Amino acid sequence: MKLLACNANRPLAEAIADYLDMRLTRSEVKTFADQEIFIRVDENVRGEDVFVIQSTSHPANDNLMQLLIMMDALKRASARRVTAVIPYFGYARQDRKTDGRTPISAKLVANLISTAGADRVLTVDLHAGQIQGFFDIPTDNLFGSPVMVDDIRERFGKDKIIVVSPDVGGVVRARSLAKRLDADLAIVDKRRPEAGKSEVMNIIGDVNKKRCIMLDDICDSGGTLANAAAALKEHGATSVSAYVTHGVLSGNAVEKIEKSVLDELVMCDTIQPSKEALKSKSIRILPIAPLLGEAIRRIANEESVSKLFDR
Repeated sequence: MKLLACNANRPLAEAIADYLDMRLTRSEVKTFADQEIFIRVDENVRGEDVFVIQSTSHPANDNLMQLLIMMDALKRASARRVTAVIPYFGYARQDRKTDGRTPISAKLVANLISTAGADRVLTVDLHAGQIQGFFDIPTDNLFGSPVMVDDIRERFGKDKIIVVSPDVGGVVRARSLAKRLDADLAIVDKRRPEAGKSEVMNIIGDVNKKRCIMLDDICDSGGTLANAAAALKEHGATSVSAYVTHGVLSGNAVEKIEKSVLDELVMCDTIQPSKEALKSKSIRILPIAPLLGEAIRRIANEESVSKLFDR
């Protein structure tokens, strides 16, 4: 087995390698003056089981092209099997036609990854579960909740907590976490007047005098979590913490989180945190490397990956 990393999140790739007691295979990823990407694998991979670690986060198109070109290089170098390890799968929010003459970009990206030579895909918390069906190759979608459950139990102990879904679309995810924690569930009913903006309409559930744990897969602009936290506090919540798998944090999201009534934003490192996020006292990072490393080990050894979902 060999591990390779592109440039999207080298610290995570190195942490996965440390977990597996391995080193990353030497490779070169560089960009020409006209922004074309060049990749060279500097070690023999013939007949090897190769795992390429690359999130397709910002800059999404550059990171996606690095992944595609790396897999093409590996297949042409006669690698036996190539697994695309994509902790954060970009374009996942474009998973259906939302209007006339619009694309289903998630399906297009799935086709590109398969065509480039991936034999298998490993990812974490897809924005929509049905994206697994966009691939014609085996796809393992891990959940970040086992990592979050351990942290929540350690931080909150036996405090009276309630799990909150910041929108109706995340109810299944939040209900699963509530079941693991043996906690009640609440839902924030919101509407989007336009893309990137949200307004809270109602709170479904009793959050009065409870510590709220909001759960979401992605924090992009931070507006949804900030607005939901304010509404929960208005309804009597004693504290509001948000747990997300993917900290996209575009634009002034970090500043927005710091100015909100959120007590804390906890996010996994599927995307390499920015300097602003690392410096912020309102944001804390959970390592996802042990979960991904264990999944990689199980795939390489032909063991069950689904057992990780039961943690």
